[in-house]
Amino acid sequence: MATLRELRDRIRSVNSTKKITKAQELIATSQITKAQQRVEAAKPYADEMQKVMERLAAASSLDHPMLRERENGRVAAILVVTSDRGMAGGYNHNVLKKAAELERMLKESGYDVVRYVTGGKGVTHYKFRDMDVAGSWTGWSQKPSWKGTHDVRHHLIDGFLAGSEGTVKARDGVDSTSENGVRGFDQVHVVYTEFVSMLSQEARVHQLLPIEPVLSEFEYEQEDMLSTSGTTQPDMEFEPDPDTLMEHLLPAYVSRTLYSIFLESSASESASRRTAMKNATDNATDLANNLSREANQARQAKITQEITEIIGGAGALSGSGESD
Repeated sequence: MATLRELRDRIRSVNSTKKITKAQELIATSQITKAQQRVEAAKPYADEMQKVMERLAAASSLDHPMLRERENGRVAAILVVTSDRGMAGGYNHNVLKKAAELERMLKESGYDVVRYVTGGKGVTHYKFRDMDVAGSWTGWSQKPSWKGTHDVRHHLIDGFLAGSEGTVKARDGVDSTSENGVRGFDQVHVVYTEFVSMLSQEARVHQLLPIEPVLSEFEYEQEDMLSTSGTTQPDMEFEPDPDTLMEHLLPAYVSRTLYSIFLESSASESASRRTAMKNATDNATDLANNLSREANQARQAKITQEITEIIGGAGALSGSGESD
């Protein structure tokens, strides 16, 4: 059984830890609000981009590599979005687990997997296990910016476009991998965490490239220009032609989609950290209370023992006749 001094030391230690977790909880709470504001600020542009792409897809006959599923594809790139910091509960574990499942499925389908990671925790995870990482980016998982994520976005897009030529081209336009035969990507998948609510975040897999055919349901009614909902759709003319617009907007559309994923992951990271720190604070409170009760019991037992010893000593003196 622990001594009274040991119990008091443990109580002080738990209370010190509780202050740290409480501070982290408050910081994460404020960061969730900022992350949600960034998501909301980016949403109008993303929505309008989606609408434009839908209308262009309905009016265009462009056969772009980003829209075409490649036959005999053999290389798939996976981008794993993790956090730079820990203390976020199961946030990183769930993403890495989902990435492992996706990688196993792709390999069973005959694909060679090229792994990319954002966030220091993901980099450490793969480095510890001696697993190859083709590229990594750190330092902005909590506050992703359009400029800060430029390299990862264009690296994946350029790699996929180069895959149609069978080679990965460097950023300066020089073919830097033709000597060792490294190919571009035939598919690009992103594993990230979706923000469902303050208490729920789920690891997801999103096929970034080729773009999944989600635009095929949008069709013009040429005769009456009415949608299935009965609302009038405008008869739009494009300048330049839809094919040219589609070719120029597709990379921007994919880049914006990936940036939205980073914003979503940032909000999920803060929410997961807030939940983890709140649970840690609650557990520290319960532990401190239990230790305090145990310390009180030990103190009372010590006092009772001292009183018993005093009474026993007084009785012994009285029986020996040595007392006054």
